[in-house]
Amino acid sequence: MKTLRVMIVAVGGQGNILAAKLLGEAGLSRGLDVRMSEFHGMAQRGGVVESMVLLGDGKGYCIANGEADFLVGFEPCETLRAAGKCSPKTIVITNTAPVPPFTVSLGGSPYPDVQGALTALAPRVGKLVSFDATALAQEAGSAVSVNIVMMGALVAHLAPHLQKEDFLNAIREKTKPALIDVNLRAFEAGVFAVDQTTARTGGFK
Repeated sequence: MKTLRVMIVAVGGQGNILAAKLLGEAGLSRGLDVRMSEFHGMAQRGGVVESMVLLGDGKGYCIANGEADFLVGFEPCETLRAAGKCSPKTIVITNTAPVPPFTVSLGGSPYPDVQGALTALAPRVGKLVSFDATALAQEAGSAVSVNIVMMGALVAHLAPHLQKEDFLNAIREKTKPALIDVNLRAFEAGVFAVDQTTARTGGFK
């Protein structure tokens, strides 16, 4: 199978690493070759955390600029920061709820115009899907399940290579027992969000 390159970006505490591991587990359950790499910034202070998951044939562990098939952003500023990984074929899936860094919270610098930047990014990539994943995670029962919401949004674009059930099984097997029900609801919320976005826009870009 041709390699699928998935770039996942977030800030510390949003569960980026777990999301990457669930994606890897889902791929392994399908018999796919899975390769992963991670970059941890100042995670304890809300710094950037990047994960690269490569599914399918190949030997590399990293994603070069312009080579991501998917960019999944748990925080909109981090999505924009990683836009160099995208090409005109990349599918970008991003949370729109910001997590301002401490410099913004202290009034030292303004938070950027995310909506304007996403609007400018949309015509430069293959598809852009944006929604408030944090609100959906809260509705599912826990704001920390935003990572699972985003995985639900991703799975709709990975068929036939990966299926919804592959992710559901990974959630059941690899997340804390006390959080399984919340995570399953969060995952379904992400799937539904993509379905609704596509229905509203007729194929949102």
